[in-house]
Amino acid sequence: MPSYSNPVLDHDFPDPTVLRAPDGRYYAYATQTTRAIPALNIQVAWSDDLVHWSQPTEALPVKPGWASTTQDFWSPCVDVRDDRYVMYFAAKSDADMGQCLGVATAAHPLGPFVDSGAPLVAGNGFINIDPMAFDDPESGKTLLYWGSGFEPIKVQELCPDRLRFAAASTPVALVEPCSDRRYERLVEGAFVHFRDPYYYLFYSGDDCFSAQGSYAVMVARSLSATGPFEPLASVTGRVHSAILEANERWGVPGHNSIITDEAGQDWIVYHAVDLARDPLGVTPPGAAPVPRVMCIDRLHYHDGWPYVVGGSPSTAPQATPAVG
Repeated sequence: MPSYSNPVLDHDFPDPTVLRAPDGRYYAYATQTTRAIPALNIQVAWSDDLVHWSQPTEALPVKPGWASTTQDFWSPCVDVRDDRYVMYFAAKSDADMGQCLGVATAAHPLGPFVDSGAPLVAGNGFINIDPMAFDDPESGKTLLYWGSGFEPIKVQELCPDRLRFAAASTPVALVEPCSDRRYERLVEGAFVHFRDPYYYLFYSGDDCFSAQGSYAVMVARSLSATGPFEPLASVTGRVHSAILEANERWGVPGHNSIITDEAGQDWIVYHAVDLARDPLGVTPPGAAPVPRVMCIDRLHYHDGWPYVVGGSPSTAPQATPAVG
């Protein structure tokens, strides 16, 4: 039986999100890396099987006019409809507006993506990061999830063109930070996945730069794409809602996406630090960021909740996803 071992992309590739395009290939997008020469604003790689990936290339070669001097392009998510690819991303503005959410479009999943010309939303600090677009199969609406900066994860409806928020729509808070539960002092990295009858909201916390073991993937669920969402801990009585935590090999796993293979099996795609090479799992002050490489593991379900075998990244060979 074919197998793989983590990482599946052994490059600095933080905050990965995976899209299966109409051409049948899988495309993964990631936060800027300054380890490449020149730096890649938004990274993109492709694969035919979710295991073997191309070298990352540049998806956003021209910086937006409102973020022309920044080196902070974060957490892209790409949606496709009618052969048009729409990328949502976070970037630090040139005008002291903090992190903003941007939107760019392309005719091909590899790009080049071209910015729309203005931020979708702006604000102070790093509140407006980690966007994720979701086409709700029940309502037909396109929704955008985002949030961090010690504020809630939010959702808001987009216009049919997906470039602006719908008129009269307002953000709705879904998951609040919780200082009483491990990993939830700060929540970010929202990703919504529908598996009938539940909408699963995956999110990460607490700090992927501070210390080994302080970051994990959590999950909440709802019968509606706009909530209310109930965290795993609230429903089951567990001490926290994490389904993917660090182990002796992999530190700070998180900021995931979900992709379904051709057998209908769900896979969680996420970044992690290889503690065999970076035993502290942290970035010293003034140093280049510790590489966060891309890993995948199969999701299973029990009693209406997803889980990863062992509750942490796999360290032994695993059966590969089912692809044609």
